[in-house]
Amino acid sequence: MAAKKEKFSRYDTTDYLNTEEDIKAYLEACSEENDPALMAAALGAVARARNMSQLARDTGLTREGLYKALSADGNPSLATAMKVANALGYQLRLVPMGH
Repeated sequence: MAAKKEKFSRYDTTDYLNTEEDIKAYLEACSEENDPALMAAALGAVARARNMSQLARDTGLTREGLYKALSADGNPSLATAMKVANALGYQLRLVPMGH
């Protein structure tokens, strides 16, 4: 008898960002890792969960540019990261290490 094949869905963080509390906890956890690529991807996941087209309008950036900059392989400028964070209702801060 042939083994039954299991189907798996691709993991997408946005499936778990259902509330503002989820988003806040996710961004806080990612920021604690001190990894720029992870933070860019986290901002991208939150942007997709909220509405990338609206975020593009709010930031004055293109939707395609946001997808590229906020991907795991993206490297957004500090200005882009700040615009995105602000449009999402957050701000980027410098905090002394260990706090």
